Amino acid sequence: MSTFATDLTLDELKAEADRLFSRKRLINFGLPALVLVYLTYVFFAFDVPGLAGRANWENGKTLVADSYSYKTHIERDNRTGEVSAAIEGERKGAYPEGQAPDWVALGETTVIDLEDGHIVRFGPETVEYDIPGYGTVRATPTRSAGVQAELPAGDVPDWINVSKNRMAITTDAGRLTVTRNRSEVFRYFNGWGLFFFTLDSPYYGKSVPQLIGLAANGEAGAILNDFWTNKMWRHQDVAWAIFETILMAFLGTLGAGMVALPLAFLATRNFNPLGTVRFLTRRVFDFVRGVDALIWTVVLARAFGPGPLTGALAILVTDTGTFGKIFSEALENVDQKQIEGVQSTGANAPQRYRFGVIPQVTPVLLSQLLYFLESNTRSATVIGAITGGGIGLLLTQAIITQKDWEEVAYYIVLIILMVMLMDWFSGWLRRRLIQGETKPQRKKAKIALSAS
Repeated sequence: MSTFATDLTLDELKAEADRLFSRKRLINFGLPALVLVYLTYVFFAFDVPGLAGRANWENGKTLVADSYSYKTHIERDNRTGEVSAAIEGERKGAYPEGQAPDWVALGETTVIDLEDGHIVRFGPETVEYDIPGYGTVRATPTRSAGVQAELPAGDVPDWINVSKNRMAITTDAGRLTVTRNRSEVFRYFNGWGLFFFTLDSPYYGKSVPQLIGLAANGEAGAILNDFWTNKMWRHQDVAWAIFETILMAFLGTLGAGMVALPLAFLATRNFNPLGTVRFLTRRVFDFVRGVDALIWTVVLARAFGPGPLTGALAILVTDTGTFGKIFSEALENVDQKQIEGVQSTGANAPQRYRFGVIPQVTPVLLSQLLYFLESNTRSATVIGAITGGGIGLLLTQAIITQKDWEEVAYYIVLIILMVMLMDWFSGWLRRRLIQGETKPQRKKAKIALSAS
């Protein structure tokens, strides 16, 4: 029995045990209670209950709908009477003059069939909207008196917004907006409009079998060119932006590894006996990795201007500190016997590092480089939005417009696919470089051994 137990009486032992159990009970229940109190404070300090009240669910619903559908705009200039049609209201997606979708009948009175009984008429003076179950709404735009609206008797529903200078009607069939100068109807359709070919392309509206037949007849190059140079979706520019993003991540990660490896030798005890140099080197690593890559991006953008190279430099600076710390720790744990074995052959210092040290730390170095390459591919998207390069810039521009959210969805899908590709590529490269062979090769080797 221990001295602690023999020096205490039975009552004192019970008191000590009770004290220990009370302390453990306090820790087991006190810490969760403290966390719960903190979370409760955060819940009310950030006004989480009022968040739902401030949320605009209609805007959210519209943005979600815009991500998987497109709008065709039918617009009339109330001053001249000219009617135009355009997908997403863009000039690049405009129908030729005098043409419109088949659900629009152009004429002195333009009739727009939104289906299910929803009919909009752009008359010479008055705009009318037949709404099933409600009636006909009329609006007469004038320069002096604004928009004079005529609604069926009764209360105005919440999906109709009427003021002196504007009338807006939103239904499941579409939306009508009338102002002094313009009357506009747009209608949703599922899909991404003009994703493959624009209206001026001879291949617009053709089915897949028709396109395959044309390609077989020697028009494959023209079809691919029309898709690649699509003026609305800019597939050529998007592909180049993806390349810039990957290039930023690759140059930044590889450059950081090349800079950090020689500096890591200066930060290790077993390779650098000078304590002052080790201390200063480690503080440099702390400084460059202590500042986030976004901050370095802003600083370097002021110094070198915007561009993908600035983004690559920001990644390089930040990862140099991270790699320096990781590499130096790996170097401090190398096996000295292997170095001594190389030294016994008469090798000089560079040769000892090359054949006695580098082979030991190569798996760690490659594993970290490949992991950060995958991670920096995501970071380069955000950095590109600041430096003006890569897919991040296109994504930011699409979000700022708040108009074509299907483009936002398109860029997000491409970013996800890019990250998935880099994840697969880094895993494949890691297996080839670190393990030395792939699984099928190992299976073949086992089969050969068993056969022999």
